[in-house]
Amino acid sequence: MGKGNGGGVPTWERKARCFLCVFGILLSVYALHVELSKESNPDYRAMCDLGESVSCSKVFTSRWGRGFGLVQFLVAEDHFLNQPNSILGIIFYTLQLSLGLSVSPRAAMLLVLSSWVSLAGSLYLASILLFVLEDLCLVCISTYVVNLVLMLVNLKRRSGLAVAREKAE
Repeated sequence: MGKGNGGGVPTWERKARCFLCVFGILLSVYALHVELSKESNPDYRAMCDLGESVSCSKVFTSRWGRGFGLVQFLVAEDHFLNQPNSILGIIFYTLQLSLGLSVSPRAAMLLVLSSWVSLAGSLYLASILLFVLEDLCLVCISTYVVNLVLMLVNLKRRSGLAVAREKAE
């Protein structure tokens, strides 16, 4: 079944999780770089800024680029809790990578639950992108795809562990 040394986790899953999480971290770091560069230099043009309606820097520097545009209603706009969404992405993908090392049912459940949260956030931000900002952000869309595929990997992990547990009983 392609199981490696990962405690019963198929090799494909470990490779897929590693690829998706590293890619997600790279996307998040790039998004943070673009946001900080644009804030310090308004003339900065990111590689992902392809036109007026295809601009990731426009999205990252909008109010929805920090705390999903919601945290600023709870705390001041410059409060430390109002972090760029990219920081939250880095934390999420690091968590996914770390929890993926464990084959416990509890870790599998946390992987799935955190993926549901990421998908909810992705749907929310995609609707903001489409209907409010009327922009196409290639980095954002790439992140949404990574989140969706990671959810599928996590669901497969959880169901695989359930089947293995039934066989062991």
